[in-house]
Amino acid sequence: MATGWNFEHTYARLPPIFYRNQQPATAPVPKIVLFNDDLARALGLDAEKLKNSPEIFAGAVLPNGVSPISQAYAGYQFGHFAMLGDGRAVLLGEHITSDGRRLDIQLKGSGPTPFSRSGDGFAALLPMLREYIVSEAMHALGIPTTRSLAVALTGRDIMREKPLLGAVLTRVATSHIRAGTFSYISAYGTPADLQKLADYCIWRHFPHIVEEESKYLLLLREAARLQADLIAQWQLVGFVHGVMNTDNMAISGETIDYGPCAFMDTYHPDTVFSSIDVHGRYAYKNQPHIGAWNLATFAEALLPLLHQDKNKAVELAKTEIESYHKQYDQNWLAGMRGKLGLADQNPEDNSLIAELLDLMQEHKLDYTNTFRQQFVAPQLASWREKWLARQSCTDIMKKHNPAVIPRNHRVEEVLAAADHGDFAPMHDLLDALRKPYEDSPIYSTTPESPSCNHRTFCGT
Repeated sequence: MATGWNFEHTYARLPPIFYRNQQPATAPVPKIVLFNDDLARALGLDAEKLKNSPEIFAGAVLPNGVSPISQAYAGYQFGHFAMLGDGRAVLLGEHITSDGRRLDIQLKGSGPTPFSRSGDGFAALLPMLREYIVSEAMHALGIPTTRSLAVALTGRDIMREKPLLGAVLTRVATSHIRAGTFSYISAYGTPADLQKLADYCIWRHFPHIVEEESKYLLLLREAARLQADLIAQWQLVGFVHGVMNTDNMAISGETIDYGPCAFMDTYHPDTVFSSIDVHGRYAYKNQPHIGAWNLATFAEALLPLLHQDKNKAVELAKTEIESYHKQYDQNWLAGMRGKLGLADQNPEDNSLIAELLDLMQEHKLDYTNTFRQQFVAPQLASWREKWLARQSCTDIMKKHNPAVIPRNHRVEEVLAAADHGDFAPMHDLLDALRKPYEDSPIYSTTPESPSCNHRTFCGT
């Protein structure tokens, strides 16, 4: 059946150290529960035919021409180096769209691989639905992200604290090359392997620097630029990734691996949602700094390619990390000016913003709605006078401040319904999230009680 798939496998042309050949586990009773028609059409796929092919999205049957692999990588998890890899995912290949885009198609939760360690390689339904919801919300907000094409039940229960419905998420990404991929090759590969990975990454993501003499330094510079932009966008919408380990930093600059992530309701810079982040390493306020830390591990792996003199290589790398900080600050300030609707720049902008955030924290104000409602809270009356004295534009504010985000209480509501077989609430939420800058009488409202104590868990 012709469905529009057009697969290539350039990653599998790298040396065997980069991956293992791996077939997905069988799925006894596959059933699609969510399918992304818009994304399917954007990929040039036949959505109607594919929706009648649940076995593909559960991993039971593979499209023609597919040679699935699991990718090897390492990562600094909460600062500690660990050998990792795709422990519950297989990369079907790279789908080439009619306009020449190259996109990874990955099945997540498709069973054990050589990198599974003590895990069973499977995934439960609700975490896969959570990734679908949040990744598609991020896409609608214009924030670079992996996307979700489908969620399919496998017909297999998996054991956690209790039996859960097993499911597979089909993830679409510009690639799955991570900072941790470079750390892995640096630790376990050869200098030739490292150069092949860097050359492949440049060819795939930054072809404009292929012929440059300092292309490996430019690779680091491009990755830093993308991370500075991405993390600034996270901060501006109040998104907390949850686990910013280096295996969760995509070189392409996309948000990847949605586990214990969430959006803030009540503003507080110490906000943490992950149940395992007991010391707040990945708290909201720390995300920009962790971005630099992750880049430093990437730069460390690249040192042999930056300069033959290690000291000189280190100096070059330090310069790029410093540049990341400057770019992040510029991106964040520009974005905050947009959220305030400021039509001009003023040396006092940083202090104006800092005062607002301090007041929001002190009075436990909702992050999203405080901006969207133009600071009408009575606790902000004095500050609002200062803001009104500036030249501001409501139209600018509406374009920079979403009315609808995937709030924790709404996500939990739709997941609870889905767990009982009712997907109507989920479709309603997804419809609202596709139009994040349109006010919604249901999805723009804050929860009855703040969710500052809300905890999420790594999706398994």
